[in-house]
Amino acid sequence: MKARIAVIDDDAVACEFLQEALQRDGYDVNSFTSAPDVLKQNLADYDLLMSDIRMSEMDGLQLLGEIQKTWPNLPVILMTAYGSLETTMEAIRLGAWDYISKPFSPEECRLLVKKVLEVRELRKQQSAGPPESVEEARLIGSSSVMVEFYKQIARVADSPASVLIEGESGTGKELTARSLHSMSSRRLKSFVVVHCGAIPDNLLESELFGYEKGSFTGADHQHVGLIESAGDGTIFLDEITEMSTALQSKFLRFMQDGEIRRIGGHDVRHAAVRVVAAANKNIDAEVAAGRFRLDLLYRFIVRLRIPSLRERRSDIPLLIEVMLKKLGCPDVRVSPQAMESLMAYDWPGNVRELENVLQQTLLLSPFVVMLPENLPDRFRIRQAGVQRADLPERTTLEEAECEQIVQTLKKTKWNQSRAAEILGIDRKTLRTKIRRYGLQEP
Repeated sequence: MKARIAVIDDDAVACEFLQEALQRDGYDVNSFTSAPDVLKQNLADYDLLMSDIRMSEMDGLQLLGEIQKTWPNLPVILMTAYGSLETTMEAIRLGAWDYISKPFSPEECRLLVKKVLEVRELRKQQSAGPPESVEEARLIGSSSVMVEFYKQIARVADSPASVLIEGESGTGKELTARSLHSMSSRRLKSFVVVHCGAIPDNLLESELFGYEKGSFTGADHQHVGLIESAGDGTIFLDEITEMSTALQSKFLRFMQDGEIRRIGGHDVRHAAVRVVAAANKNIDAEVAAGRFRLDLLYRFIVRLRIPSLRERRSDIPLLIEVMLKKLGCPDVRVSPQAMESLMAYDWPGNVRELENVLQQTLLLSPFVVMLPENLPDRFRIRQAGVQRADLPERTTLEEAECEQIVQTLKKTKWNQSRAAEILGIDRKTLRTKIRRYGLQEP
């Protein structure tokens, strides 16, 4: 069925130009030279409306405002030869889907219309159910490296052993610490977070161990330290490599015997708190440089390294889905081309950077489908002509995945269990992909 488009411009010549350009693409186009005449129509019968802004009886912004009252889901493209920041902001505020400056070529117009109609069709295909509840923050991913990481967490979660979590910034080290706590028998106890890099060293000591009244200038009351206040729970020391070597020495004594002494006090107290720490620097290099005590490092019985996002690219679609729900936009979808760009990126900022990109794109994109042009410039890999070695030119991710599966199956003589192991996926997932790509054993 042909898409129906209404074109409004009080310049009859401009109306005729647009009508002819769009009819060449097979659209059913009606033109109007008066905005009030358009409002007399049943606009529910139309798929798209294109309107000039500067018109005599009623301008395009006023028309847009009236349309939003009765037909809020009707896409509207505004046109103007007098663009300004104020006009553009008002158009977006009122709900315009896009905004194009005159003069424009017939090809520019047709491409824009095609894009808007495709997005509208994708929106119509989405389910209209109630928004899903946002889940509590947690580690997300089903890639083989993350499954192995989950196993490590499960093995040590209920142990009293101290844990050091290593990994790049933005990978989810605090979430890992919270997972260790929530899966342990301490789950109902306190979980105390200390950001070592955000607290000056002299204050960090008093925050960790507490102090007695009068122990230093300004100590006008007794203060219970965070270690003591955590009780039998868990204390999480983020960025522990930012702790000075002098304070590391005092903390080492606590980790050796579980004893704490408040600043200015003489009484020794015992704490059964579990210590979990995180380091975003290479801690072995910090030890070699003399910035982190080797004996303190040895007090961490377990060392866990959380994978970077580029090590688990297959988790990106799932992460995006969960993040969009968290950001209150569960109906937004990512086009295959945009997803390809996101999958090809190396993500130096890891999961935190991914969430930042989604927030930025949601603010700047007028559509419920993220397109490649909505992404920040650094993601427009194909448009810039940059090709990754693992993404050959004119090859989509699905084509690359299909080829990889075919080659692996050939290598294993169609032993699906062995192929799944090589590909880093389970056998059920492999069978699903074999059916999706229509692969058949020779």
